[in-house]
Amino acid sequence: MPRAHWPLAVGRPVIEIVLTLAQGGHKSPRTLLADTGAGAISAPFELLLDETDCLLCNGTLTRTVMLGGAYAGSYPIYLIRVEMPSLQFDHDVLAVGIPNPPAGVDGIACFRFLNRFTYGNFGDPLAFGLES
Repeated sequence: MPRAHWPLAVGRPVIEIVLTLAQGGHKSPRTLLADTGAGAISAPFELLLDETDCLLCNGTLTRTVMLGGAYAGSYPIYLIRVEMPSLQFDHDVLAVGIPNPPAGVDGIACFRFLNRFTYGNFGDPLAFGLES
């Protein structure tokens, strides 16, 4: 089973995804806070990303969602392609376009996304990892 791990960022678990930009097809990495407390398994989305990223990736607007908590309000949900080459992951996922991701990261990987994998520190208290 493929496994990837990333060092903690300011003591917080993060993962890295790769987005394909619509103009030129360039690959662009994004660092996301891995937050199992963000959204439920039944949430209609898997990621929270800067809305600009959703648009740069030619995301398809699917609908809007009402969020609570730190991002209370109505936001668009986009279908975007997400890759994690080290995990052989290349799928379309649903991402909420938000105006301001948390400081130091490009967005949030929510529970529904993280739950696709086995996740944890895999014995390294200074890292976070995913295994497919």
